[in-house]
Amino acid sequence: MKPRRLVSVRRLATTADPAANPNRVHGGLKDQDRIFQNLYGNYGHDLKSAQKMGDWYKTKEILLKGDKWIIDEMKKSGLRGRGGAGFPSGLKWSFMNPPGWEKNPGPRYLVVNADEGEPGTCKDREIIRKDPHKLVEGCLLAGRAMNASAAYIYIRGEFYNEATILQNAINEAYKAGLLGKNACGSGYDFDIYIHRGMGAYICGEETALIESIEGKAGKPRLKPPFPAGVGLFGRPTTVANVETVSVAPTILRRGGEWFDALGRERNSGTKLFCISGHVNEPCTVEEEMSIPLKELLEKHCGGIKGGWDNLLGVVPGGSSVPIMPAETCNDILMDYDALRDVGSGLGTAAVIVMNKQTDVIRAIQRFSHFYKHESCGQCTPCREGTTWLQRMMDRFQTGQASEREIDMIYELTKEIEGHTICALGDAAAWPVQGLIKSFKPVMIERINQFQKAHENQGKIGYGGWVSDGKVKDGVVVDNPIPHGH
Repeated sequence: MKPRRLVSVRRLATTADPAANPNRVHGGLKDQDRIFQNLYGNYGHDLKSAQKMGDWYKTKEILLKGDKWIIDEMKKSGLRGRGGAGFPSGLKWSFMNPPGWEKNPGPRYLVVNADEGEPGTCKDREIIRKDPHKLVEGCLLAGRAMNASAAYIYIRGEFYNEATILQNAINEAYKAGLLGKNACGSGYDFDIYIHRGMGAYICGEETALIESIEGKAGKPRLKPPFPAGVGLFGRPTTVANVETVSVAPTILRRGGEWFDALGRERNSGTKLFCISGHVNEPCTVEEEMSIPLKELLEKHCGGIKGGWDNLLGVVPGGSSVPIMPAETCNDILMDYDALRDVGSGLGTAAVIVMNKQTDVIRAIQRFSHFYKHESCGQCTPCREGTTWLQRMMDRFQTGQASEREIDMIYELTKEIEGHTICALGDAAAWPVQGLIKSFKPVMIERINQFQKAHENQGKIGYGGWVSDGKVKDGVVVDNPIPHGH
């Protein structure tokens, strides 16, 4: 028997085993590993330009490999949903194909959430503006994985130009034979439709989105049944985020292992970070998951206005996640697990930066107004709770409160959190909880300042009442009323 000859295989750096170098610092994404190559609009967004950047390459081959192969590759990639929840995408897609699914004939749907109503989030908009064919191709491949017959892209109504660009991309794909009957010559039939919403934040919740497409009021449904069983028009449906669907073609072309080698374990791949607030150069940038927050801000945004020492706090994942104080931001990694461990969350990776010139109580009060305005009113804890949060935060912003009311508003957030059909109640509660956790001394100082300025009116009581305050003919008189937003 001949001895086996050892052959050394040279691999790309991105396919190395992460366990071989557990101390690797993440970030500094290489150009060859970027998925969204036209993020800054340097090239066209038409079909010809997209094909030059690698889109629609070997799409037919991928389609012919079948649903099981596509789902297995997505599971290997470790991709987690980019809409905020972070649920494993391959697993979610597999729910559409339970044993015996073929015995349920009829249409099946992929619904893409392009509503993007989360304050601070502006990544899906950039994909649709600059790289629409990545989304269109992603819909086709994700649809094949789920054995869907059509995709509905639910786009925010204010995104007029983006909807136009996306429709043009869809039209180009149909004309080239990439969509419709016998898509890409694979024998698979697939259609894509755009549905424009009316700008309601609640329609970003998957079941409210489905209700809206069906022509009903955008209010969340009770689950179960889950959309994978009974979804759009009563048929099996999966709702996915724009970014999640758009990265799928590149993952399937390059292999799930390539994507999984980027970022820490359970936090794989690349991510679009949209950074706004008090940075010198706000931007949307694609970077490796688990990049340190400080590197992200210093390298891509030119740092904090006034320098790093001028940082007050950061909301790392859109307005719904708790704010982190400056000391936490020094060495935090931008991924699901690291941010969860410090009591915040990655969410949509919409990084809102606040420096020391920010009135942090005013910022959170503004968030409370937003959630009160956008609550659909279906659940009592959310309908009533967001109203009380808004009213109390109006008073905390001016300091017209007593110190004990800080504990009362915290208790109120706990009565809302986890007691509603959808996560809007949680989204309203978490910013206030983060404010109390990290900036309670600032709240107490504001209360003391108001007390000192109005000491001639006596001690401020619960509800912001002063000793001379009263109600006359149904109107509050002789009591300072805090302003709204």
